[in-house]
Order: sequence, then C-alpha cells, then structure tokens
Amino acid sequence: MQLFDVYPLQNITPVRGEGAWVWDDQGHKYLDLYGGHAVISIGHSHPHYQQRLQEQLELLGFYSNSVHFPKQKELASTLGRLAGKTEYQLFLCNSGAEANENALKLASFHTKRRKLIAFRGGFHGRTSLAVAVTDNPSLSAPVNQTADVLFLPFNDLEALENAFQQQGAETAAVIVEGIQGVGGIHEASIPFLQRLRSLCDAYQTVFIADSVQCGYGRSGQFFAHDWAGISADIYTTAKGMGNGFPMAGVWIAPSIKPRHGMLGSTFGGNPLACAAGLAVAEVIESENLLENSTHIGNYLLDSLRKLLGPSSVRGRGLMIGIEVPAELGKLRERLLNEHRIFTGEAKPNVIRLLPPLTLQASEVDYFLHHFSKLL
Repeated sequence: MQLFDVYPLQNITPVRGEGAWVWDDQGHKYLDLYGGHAVISIGHSHPHYQQRLQEQLELLGFYSNSVHFPKQKELASTLGRLAGKTEYQLFLCNSGAEANENALKLASFHTKRRKLIAFRGGFHGRTSLAVAVTDNPSLSAPVNQTADVLFLPFNDLEALENAFQQQGAETAAVIVEGIQGVGGIHEASIPFLQRLRSLCDAYQTVFIADSVQCGYGRSGQFFAHDWAGISADIYTTAKGMGNGFPMAGVWIAPSIKPRHGMLGSTFGGNPLACAAGLAVAEVIESENLLENSTHIGNYLLDSLRKLLGPSSVRGRGLMIGIEVPAELGKLRERLLNEHRIFTGEAKPNVIRLLPPLTLQASEVDYFLHHFSKLL
C-alpha cells in the first residue's frame, strides 16, 4: 500500500529537534521558524514536556470519557486562569477543524438557527462545516457546499452592518480569526471586532473566535482577539495547545448550557493529551512566553520593516507575514535550500513566520543575517 499523495513534500527528513532547531537524517541543522504550522509553541523536545508525557505514559495511556479523569479538570482550571477565562467551560477534542466543527454545531444548538457568517480569506478547517466556512472553493466537495454561509469582506464594517440587518435574526454564529493565518497574516481591526461583538449581542448571535493558529500566546496576548478588549462566546484552540501532541479545545461561555450527548470525542481529552496540554500551559506561564512573543516579535517586526518597508510586513508577536514582490518568489525556497531555515507561505507571495514562542534574539539575528543576504 502507498500513502495517498496529497502533500507536496520537501526532500528533507527531520529526525531530531531541540528548541527552535531541527536536524535531518543527514546531520544538517535547520532553524525552524514555522513550527510545523504554528504547532511547536514551547520548542522541540522541551524537557518539562517530555517529563509530563513520560510520567503519564507509565501510568495510563488511554481510557474513554465514560470515567472520571482528574487531569481534564486540572487542565481546564489551569487554562482558565492563564487566559483569564475562569468562568468558561472546556470541551476537549483533537484538531482545529474538529474544534471549529463542534463550535459551529454548538452555536446552532444554542440559537436553534442555521445560517452562518464567515469572511473572505478565512480558513477554519477541512471537515464538513469547517470547510463550508473556509474561503477556498477548491477544498469543498459538493457535499460540503451550502447556501447557509454568507462570506463577507474582512474588516468591512459597512458590509457587516448590512449583513446583520438582512439576516441577523436568522444567523446562528459568526466565525472570525483574530489574525488570518492561511489568508496571509491579516489582522482583524479593533473597531471591526468591537462592532462584531455588539452586533452579535444585539441579534443574540454566537461570536466564535477561531484562535487555532493566532491563539495560545502567539500574538502576545493569549487570544489575538484580546487586543480588541472583547470576549467571544466561543473560542477554538488547537495547534500550539499540545506542542505536537494532537489536541484541541472549544472554550464555551457560561451562557451556553451543556446537555449529555450534545458533543463527544473518543480521543478528546485523553490522558496523554492532557499531560501534553498541562506541560505547554505550565511552560508558557513559568517562562513568560506571552511576554517573549511580544518582545521578540516586536524586534523581528521592526527589523524586517527596516529591511523591506512597513507596508511589506504584517502581524503581531510571533505571527508574521512578509509580502515579497513577484521577482523574489523563490525567496522561501532559497532560505530552506541554501540557508536551512524553515518558513511557511500563504499564496501567492507571503512568507509566514510562526516560530516557537521560545525564540531568542540570537536566533532572530541568525535569520535576519541570511534573509538580508538573499535580499
């Protein structure tokens, strides 16, 4: 049997990682400024993370959600305190798409409505509902297509007002990234998020803050939406939540009530996932990684803007997009192949930087040295 060929692959085989660095099977060392799609939040092979997983694996690797597992409550309590959401409820699952799927379903249960609002450039996953609110028709099979999703221009206040006037009373939820990741590192403006919050309140529509990529301290706040000083009804998290162990969460405001059987997940909140999640939260807190995201992110943003000009560099904290002109279209490839630096991309010509939140100034300098040589 062969693998189903859906991933375009670089000819690199990583075998080991430490901090912001990985080594391949040939012994070559790479600076990882992509973290496997923003997944590596506390660095590769963090010793506290390894210890937490090892201790749990020696006790119990798995059991179902049909029994008590205190680490789930410990994780919920720790995250609530860390993010300032102590009154919220946590549902644990396995991926960002699954988190968004459950969030949208929960909003429809809560409001008894079916219409949804999403935004141009948004990406929310590849499962049925998640891909229906993703602005990429090539990812939607016929079975995913629905007339119940209205796509609006991102950051367009007038379009937002008009949409709520026309269908606000029928809309179950609005889903929005605080910073669009796959869409090219575009930040939701503060007035836009604040007005969206007030419209959702007025029409009793659920505000879903997709924080799968832009959450978990990457922007310098726990949620990128926090920069607007608002609270969402539901937050979704994944990626950096487990530092490589598959896990995700749906953070649910107390106004939304649960009932038995409403949501479910075989593997969600399993013992190893909770151990990974606790390790990540503990390292974020003990090593002040939100502050590090802000400090190192500002240093990197300022340095890049001096090189390229302010209009070519976007983002907050350690979620950065570099818009490169067409003639530099091979820049990302050359960074990898000539200087062994991993970065990401957003079509057509944006380099995405999503490094571990542990990134140090010396590692930024290493990148800037090689990046400026290529320029």
